[in-house]
Amino acid sequence: MGAFQYTALDAAGRESRGILEGDTPRQVRQLLREKQLLPVTVTAVSEQEKTRTSGALSFGGGVSASDLALFTRQLATLVKAGLPLEEALLAVSQQTEKPRLQSIVLGVRAKVMEGHTLADGFAGFPRVFPEIYRATVSAGEQAGHLDSVLERLADYTESREEIRQKVLGAMLYPIALTVMCALIVVGLMAYVVPKVVTVFESSHAQLPFMTRALIAVSGGLRHYGLYLLIVAVIAAWALARWLAQPGPRRRYHLLLLQLPIIGKLTRGFNTARFTRTLSILSAASVPVLEALRIAGEVVTNLPMRDAVEEASLRVREGAAISRSLAVSRLFPPMTIHLIGSGESSGELDSMLERAAISQDRELDALLTAIVGLLGPGLIVLMGLFVMGIVFAMLLPIFQMNELIR
Repeated sequence: MGAFQYTALDAAGRESRGILEGDTPRQVRQLLREKQLLPVTVTAVSEQEKTRTSGALSFGGGVSASDLALFTRQLATLVKAGLPLEEALLAVSQQTEKPRLQSIVLGVRAKVMEGHTLADGFAGFPRVFPEIYRATVSAGEQAGHLDSVLERLADYTESREEIRQKVLGAMLYPIALTVMCALIVVGLMAYVVPKVVTVFESSHAQLPFMTRALIAVSGGLRHYGLYLLIVAVIAAWALARWLAQPGPRRRYHLLLLQLPIIGKLTRGFNTARFTRTLSILSAASVPVLEALRIAGEVVTNLPMRDAVEEASLRVREGAAISRSLAVSRLFPPMTIHLIGSGESSGELDSMLERAAISQDRELDALLTAIVGLLGPGLIVLMGLFVMGIVFAMLLPIFQMNELIR
């Protein structure tokens, strides 16, 4: 039995969309006719997902990180309660309000009912369930501890979503404040300044340098602002294309690691993702080399990812994970010490989790400090801009006597 997404028309000609389970598309069409619906299209969910993966454009209907976290928690709870896997998947599909997630869960359930493992069912939807997700579930099924593995996976997906929300929340205020500051300054330069400086246009006397510079910038924005915006967009597009190449992107990522504050944020963020991923894979009894490979893929910084790959080669030759990662000197010393302690004590997964928690706390404190300083700093900067504009407009008035002579 499989899951099929259909489009049908009722007796009044209204379009109806939904998902039905059946053995074949023909059976699904028959079920629709029994419901007094005229089937228009009936497509297997797995086939539809292959179309999405092949690169076809699709608008909306995606599965967000928060949806995946909620699905994992619900499935873990039902499996831990002793509910059969196919019934748990059916219950989760009935609870969700997202059409695409519902179709995907039913597609996974169809695979399970055909005799495949849960990991094989997830493998049919690689854009929704990443490799770490599938590898962890597969290890849990092989070890016979699917319920506990799903619980850890639910914690992992929820913590990832929480970190993402923290970063977005921390950056929202500075970005909004920066945009407002830029709009205010551009508005002053493009609309307010020209109306004020017309007072001095009838005078042929030499205006102060600040006033002349302000008039020149204002005139440039009014006459060439659109062209400057087009040039900026083209430059941003060219920079993005340049950074899409492996060589320039690697050099750019290495530069980020060398910057004072951005480097610490980049290092901490990638270290937290790597250690938490390696922790959950290690706890699920995934082989260490496979776990290092999968954990390295979640690292977005290319030099740090290269360091993980080089560490994997040393581990394959018999070296310890901590010493292999320490060679690159890209990972924080505290993380290296915790991994080494976990290897010597036989509690690698718990020490990796502790390292991830430590990095999360450090990142949280650093982001809080940056946001606390960035907000007032931007306000002061905007105040200096406005003060400079006002001073440049008032300076000719202070020298009015000289201008009249």
